[in-house]
Amino acid sequence: MSDHHAGHDGPHHEASDADQHAHDHDHRVTGGSNAMALSATLHCLTGCAIGEILGLMIGTAIGLSVGWTILLAVGLAFLFGYTLSAFPLVRAGLGVGAALGIVFAADTLSIATMEVVDNAVMALIPGAMDAGLVNSLFWVSMMIALAAAFLAAYPVNRRLLARGRGHALTHEFHHSSSQVAGARRFIPSLPATTLAIAIVAFMVGGLTVSIADELGNEESGGAGSHASAGGSTITR
Repeated sequence: MSDHHAGHDGPHHEASDADQHAHDHDHRVTGGSNAMALSATLHCLTGCAIGEILGLMIGTAIGLSVGWTILLAVGLAFLFGYTLSAFPLVRAGLGVGAALGIVFAADTLSIATMEVVDNAVMALIPGAMDAGLVNSLFWVSMMIALAAAFLAAYPVNRRLLARGRGHALTHEFHHSSSQVAGARRFIPSLPATTLAIAIVAFMVGGLTVSIADELGNEESGGAGSHASAGGSTITR
């Protein structure tokens, strides 16, 4: 009987090991895809944030209308989004043209999703589109809009990766850093953690400056009111 149990347990044990191995493999693949989707989304989000803020600054400085300012901001968001995604590919040895060709195919849907959601949220928040850069409403609205854009774009990137598209097209180039030589060594390599910190610092910095400016204006206004009141008393 012991031989019977031994013969029965052997194949069962081997099947369990195979199932466990398959489960571990699926877990690693899923975890890797999630990490890649996170990195891809943060690259796009960083580019979008930089492009939109810069576009608003330029549009305000040269007196563009709201519509043209938004178009400029969206255009710069695509430009910086593509640029950040192209850095690792050029660093890995691809030419600029070839890198941009891959990036266009990998990131266009992700960036477009972000821009649609981001601008829709900004449009829905009362006063956000008309608020200046030195206005806390703008920065709070931008934080909400970018968070919504990230949540919308992440599953898009995850889906594209599952189909072998999106950043799956760039995956092989992200593991060639050991072969980097020459001037390409100076092209920055930006991990997801660095990008996340940069976005948060950028947003918090803008919000802090705007709040400080608003407080300064309130104090100046209060001082001006007191001075005017004193002057009126003296005149009478």
